[in-house]
Amino acid sequence: MTRRLTTRVANFCTSLLLIFLVLSVTSTARADSDDGIVRVKSAVPMAEAITRIKADIAAKGIKFFTQIDQSKLAADAGIKLRPSTLLVFGNPPLGTQFITSNPNAGLDWPVRLLLTQDDHGDVWAVWTDFEWIARRHNIRDRTAQFEMATKVVGSITSTITTK
Repeated sequence: MTRRLTTRVANFCTSLLLIFLVLSVTSTARADSDDGIVRVKSAVPMAEAITRIKADIAAKGIKFFTQIDQSKLAADAGIKLRPSTLLVFGNPPLGTQFITSNPNAGLDWPVRLLLTQDDHGDVWAVWTDFEWIARRHNIRDRTAQFEMATKVVGSITSTITTK
């Protein structure tokens, strides 16, 4: 009986370890808290990250709206700010579907992707989790569209995770 129980406990622990490893490898871009913020660490410096992301957006045929250099705006106001650039882009046929479900969703569309540098010099791509946006606006009839948006932004940000 003891040997059988020991084997079951060992198998259970092995299963938990495998699940943890799979989740940690496959969940590199997800919101880690209730604030809906997703962060992905860049393997390249800020300027290259911006260039790669904008090139991938263009290659996918996604509309690029604007680039806002927040650190320059801060410097113009006499305020020191670490490098911080906001990229705004989207696919109107996809994004407007969220707004037709709930007009208030226009607060979160088009997509805003923030590239920022932390105190250690690491560059991060940061955006709002689309599942969180769906909950925020009580949108329950656009699941496939939210999943598509998640895949697209994941694909775009994957361009900066390797040298």
